[in-house]
Amino acid sequence: MLGCRVLDLSDHRGQMAGALLADLGADVILVEPPGGSAARAVGPFVAGREGDPEASLWFWSYNRGKRSVALDLDDPGDQQRLRDLAASADVLIESDAPGAMAARGLGPSDLAEVNPGLVYTSVTAFGQSGPKADWAATDLIVSAASMLSNVVGDEDRPPLRIPLDQCFLHASAEAAVASLIALRERKRSGLGQHVDVSAQQAVTQATQSATLCHLYNSPELLRMSGGARLGPFRVRLRSPASDGYVSATILFGESIGPFGARLFEWMHSEGGCADSDLEIDWINFVEGVITGRIPPTEYERIQQVAADFTATRTKAELLEVALDKRLLIVPITTVADVVEAPQYAERNFWRDIPTGGLDSVRYPGPCARFSAAPLDISTPPPTVGQHTDEVLAEVGAQVSVATSEGLVAAAAAGHRDPALPLADVKILDFMWVMAGPGSTRELADWGATVVRVESTHKVEAARTIQPFLNDEAGAENGGLYQNMNASKLGITIDISKPESRDLILDLVRWADVVTESFSPHALADLNLAYDDLRAVKPDIIMASSCLFGQSGPLSSLAGFGTMGASMSGFYEMTGWPDRAPAGVFGAYTDYVSPKFLSAALLAALDHRDRTGEGQYIDLSQAESSMTFLAPAVLDYDVNAHLPDKMGNDHPAMSPHGVFASAGDDRWIAVACENDDQWAGLCSVIGAGDMAGLGVEERRERAAEIADRITAWTSERDNVEAHVELQAAGVPAHAVANSEVMTNDPQLAHRNHFRNVPHGTNGTMWVEGARFAMSRSSDGIDHAGPTYGEHTFVVLEQLLGYDQDQISELAVAGVLE
Repeated sequence: MLGCRVLDLSDHRGQMAGALLADLGADVILVEPPGGSAARAVGPFVAGREGDPEASLWFWSYNRGKRSVALDLDDPGDQQRLRDLAASADVLIESDAPGAMAARGLGPSDLAEVNPGLVYTSVTAFGQSGPKADWAATDLIVSAASMLSNVVGDEDRPPLRIPLDQCFLHASAEAAVASLIALRERKRSGLGQHVDVSAQQAVTQATQSATLCHLYNSPELLRMSGGARLGPFRVRLRSPASDGYVSATILFGESIGPFGARLFEWMHSEGGCADSDLEIDWINFVEGVITGRIPPTEYERIQQVAADFTATRTKAELLEVALDKRLLIVPITTVADVVEAPQYAERNFWRDIPTGGLDSVRYPGPCARFSAAPLDISTPPPTVGQHTDEVLAEVGAQVSVATSEGLVAAAAAGHRDPALPLADVKILDFMWVMAGPGSTRELADWGATVVRVESTHKVEAARTIQPFLNDEAGAENGGLYQNMNASKLGITIDISKPESRDLILDLVRWADVVTESFSPHALADLNLAYDDLRAVKPDIIMASSCLFGQSGPLSSLAGFGTMGASMSGFYEMTGWPDRAPAGVFGAYTDYVSPKFLSAALLAALDHRDRTGEGQYIDLSQAESSMTFLAPAVLDYDVNAHLPDKMGNDHPAMSPHGVFASAGDDRWIAVACENDDQWAGLCSVIGAGDMAGLGVEERRERAAEIADRITAWTSERDNVEAHVELQAAGVPAHAVANSEVMTNDPQLAHRNHFRNVPHGTNGTMWVEGARFAMSRSSDGIDHAGPTYGEHTFVVLEQLLGYDQDQISELAVAGVLE
């Protein structure tokens, strides 16, 4: 589908970006050293072939569909060959240390001389500039720096990281989206630019806007095994079943409360709760606790009643009833459960591809289903240098994203500044909560005009989720809503009213893209399915995003990202070996899938520009997030091995952990990738007698080493400690909470937190863009819209309605 050529010079910190672009149809050329990419040394491996560069399941996971060219970028001859390749490329992706490529004469400005249209994308831990740009970092360090670790784990133990080195996968997905945005800008300007992706900023998305707590004067979100602590509430997202664990979401408010009411009605019919439990105030419970009308202990009692009941049923029994009665209960699954689930088989999700001498290896399938341009995922990962001669013979053959006439005029006619990269893109957004709005928020950041449709008759759940401004609940005070909807236009439409249909179809005629995250087929019941929309706008692009997609036995499962996270396989592997799984924080698939939806929409727009053809996109949040689980899926398929709960241990690094520092619940993450870093750590903490230990000896004496590190860190402030350790070349970072994030000089340098205008509160804080561009600036200019804030802007300026038309809609109750 994509008509572009990508040079992928990255390693395990960036290769997923190229894999996503390859899945979307780009010609991706992996440029790796003659001995093979560093990613080929990352496990797991095919059993019995540990260390074999052609048997890394990690490498296989993120390099299918690519061609491999072997070049030594420190050799002048190969440097020139890369320049020759860059002359015919559209995108280059690299993950080296800041300045390393420029030192070889291969930096962004160097390659711009041979190809002014080249989009040069760099993925690093903290970005290309700023006080931490040169800091040593691993996945553990980025997890700590981004605040993700602070909200994962057991409250009586150190914070945890999520296994499978998730942080650079977040950054890689961000790099793919950023590259596509820069390519779209190039269609107007003719110029490429340097895209600078910070993994720290990319991962903050996975905190569900808890990074804003301090700025909102709201209590810190605190970790809890199997849930989270929010002010006076201990939210359980893990409950026992008779054969394992389930996730039962028991929350309150207009959007989520009715699910709890239905759960207790069913429990009561089964003798599982008292008559009085049918009187629980599921809508106003939080307000009742805050005002003192309801004791804080009542929430814990309600959750315990539910847990006592779920413990009497199997996971399968509970899921069956959840599907039948629309309850928020799903099993906590293993990777084996995921691979063997009928849902994915019925949707033909898996791809069996011969790889590395094996007849068939099962890979996760496409990130989304496209009606007009289905994704071809059938090419195995390359061997080292497999395509060197073939690709070098193609030097000079230009394969580039086609320019589209009319984009300049379209941008100038849009609502946003025409200089913004996506100023020509118009989106009608029916998404809600996070997985959908997070995607359209990113496109709005870079100039898309996004019209966000809500109704006052059905409160958007994100408006009811902490953090709240000054810890006061209210529809306009929720940080998650503000953060997911910044820079969008807001209009209220009661789509249940028949009179609303003509208005919606006029908005469809205006739009390039329509996005929705209702339950499958909900819009079809209103005669607003894709076929209805393309009848009035033949080239419209429509995307549906829900937990499990539009088909399959789980497609009707109502729910939120907490359930997707529980059924994804991530939850079970995150925890301590001697305890129940602590689980990933909150709605993890809601933090992963938006990046894939953004990429899918941009690819569909590129396809439409070149062919005139719109299409329908069916994105399953669970399926798209499976990309982040790929090495574990391959490990199970190839080796019949399931990931173990490892706490903060790492299969290749030692020491690798989170250690107590001075203060209450204050921690610092420390990792050593090699002997030099270990020697640096020993010199700082006064453990010179241990400096000569190799990695295997360090593993054997891990407990003793942890005690030595803790003896030093526990006497020091974690921020002061990480500065001292980094000065010695040791990967380290304080485990950040929202206060540490607010005061982080790197995030200040990157302008991560933005205080922007708000319709009723004057200004509100939101997070900024998660990458920077050398020529283009983002367009984050206001917080999330208040109810109907831009109704007249949309109706009058975008649609050209007159006062009589608007009055008729108001009288009919449509604009509510």
